[in-house]
Amino acid sequence: MLQIKQHFNLKPYNTFGIEALCTYFTEIYSETDFLELIQNTIYKTNQKLILGGGSNILFTKNFDGIVIKNNLKGISVISQTQTEVIVKANAGEVWHDLVLWCISNNYCGLENLSLIPGCVGASPMQNIGAYGVEIKDVFYELEAFDVETGDKRSFNLLECKFGYRESVFKNEFKNKYLIASVSFKLKKQAHLNTTYGAINTELEHMKITNPSIKDVSNAVISIRESKLPNPKNMGNAGSFFKNPEVTESIYLNLKLKYPNLVAYLLDNGNYKLAAGWLIEQCDLKGFAHNGAAVHTKQALVLINKNNCTGDDVYQLSTYVLQKVFNTFGVTLEREVNII
Repeated sequence: MLQIKQHFNLKPYNTFGIEALCTYFTEIYSETDFLELIQNTIYKTNQKLILGGGSNILFTKNFDGIVIKNNLKGISVISQTQTEVIVKANAGEVWHDLVLWCISNNYCGLENLSLIPGCVGASPMQNIGAYGVEIKDVFYELEAFDVETGDKRSFNLLECKFGYRESVFKNEFKNKYLIASVSFKLKKQAHLNTTYGAINTELEHMKITNPSIKDVSNAVISIRESKLPNPKNMGNAGSFFKNPEVTESIYLNLKLKYPNLVAYLLDNGNYKLAAGWLIEQCDLKGFAHNGAAVHTKQALVLINKNNCTGDDVYQLSTYVLQKVFNTFGVTLEREVNII
């Protein structure tokens, strides 16, 4: 039965571990729960926030409204051919659990996205990506509920308008849909992508010359664990900033000044700069503001080092933005959703 709690502490529900209260809180475990919820007066008359794994959000204040925790669970195969399979996962599934499930069934395509925190429902919202793979590369469709009417509709690849850490759900449809499930088109034969980042180096270190998708996943997990703090031990939301895109002329000017500049050529002729490298060059690794700090191993990550507030993290991020702009003339953008 649907339960709505009052004056609820969200600290266990965000990976920064920030103290924040919401006026109302509820959890949905089925589509029936959601359809019941939208008939409730509290739901109809309050601001709404849909929460998944809480891994890409920063609470800088209490939330005056109702928080809906999406706990829709289930993974299934909905169709397949000799070479491909469509896997459907409900939005409340833990992302890494889905990756491991696919690997255990030898379904290829998600292995580079191992150990990304959060739930399945957030993956298309952010168009999550790592080590040369993004959700748009394996996306098939998603199902979502209109948060006002409860009407359910499907979104295909084009309708999601995926960009770099962007989708239609972060722009024109922001806060308008609750994602119920996401379906992925995966391969039955491995097409490994090991050229991005340090995957090949890690595989060599593991003495693996003919890697499987499980080997690639293990390599990615090893790399991530060596760089990124576990939110269970140290509050964080993973990469706090997006890698900025600049024109060729800006890139060439920066390259003249900074020969070691880390950048990647894009299909459109622009260059994507490594935000972590830019932050590191500003001597900000380990820099702290009150209880918030820049992680010592990966400058893209801001951490809750000592019981900080969300505002402490936000002020630190502002300082980082200013330092990078003053040094390089490049504007960084926050990847994390600020509440």
